[in-house]
Amino acid sequence: MSFQAKVRSQDGVVTFRLAGELDSRSAPRFHEMITQAVVPAARKLVLQMDELSYMSSAGLRCLVYAHQRAGNGVDIELVGTQPEVAETIRLTGFDRSLIMRAHR
Repeated sequence: MSFQAKVRSQDGVVTFRLAGELDSRSAPRFHEMITQAVVPAARKLVLQMDELSYMSSAGLRCLVYAHQRAGNGVDIELVGTQPEVAETIRLTGFDRSLIMRAHR
């Protein structure tokens, strides 16, 4: 399944809805979306990941980039993360830098 991403921003909350496979082919597009959408006024990032079936290390680097771009004091919340994707995040220890929720 190809990667799909939608983004919206409202009242300082930037929400990404991700679907498909976030890998080395799709990561540059997602990286660019983060660059454009995450601005200093953002106070929270929400990633709806219930339809994201796979994430490679390139996708994980995008999450790290989002964390860096958002800066201190900005919560990053992953919602509905599939078990395989959640395991990738946990193995790196990055789950300690964000909030993971089953549903929103």
